[in-house]
Amino acid sequence: MRHLKAGTKLGRNTSHRRALLRNLVTSLIMEERIETTLPKAKAMRPLVERMITLGKRGDLHARRQAAGFLMTREAVDKLFATISPRMGDRKGGYLRIMHGGWQKGDGAELAVIELMGSEQVIAEKQKKRAEARAKRAEETRKAMEEAEKNVSSETPPVGEAEGEGEK
Repeated sequence: MRHLKAGTKLGRNTSHRRALLRNLVTSLIMEERIETTLPKAKAMRPLVERMITLGKRGDLHARRQAAGFLMTREAVDKLFATISPRMGDRKGGYLRIMHGGWQKGDGAELAVIELMGSEQVIAEKQKKRAEARAKRAEETRKAMEEAEKNVSSETPPVGEAEGEGEK
């Protein structure tokens, strides 16, 4: 029986599981919303909440503890500069886990995990992506029109090709 055995193993050995969870936590802090399997999302919840609590403490020791766990310096800076102040007086429950269907290959249940209060940031990112996509589409359309003009001006009409009249 698994009495008093806290945490899930996720089918990995200790070092692999620790690295996986560290990477997931770092990605969540950097992106503010990620999609993963439901067991991984549930396993990373206490780790993310611990990191945000360290960020709310804000002292040097907390920063060093967070830097020891997170994978990049940018994630530490973002945690202490933007995410922790945004959580303010919230006592916990910094994450939202939403079920998101099933994975195509193995049928694993997917979940979208996001930080609370990140809706505005995510909406801004989506707006920037849509603008960039529209700009690329416009550039591609212009390039296609330009190429079409060049091709139509270089090719002679049918029946007037070079060498046909010299027979």
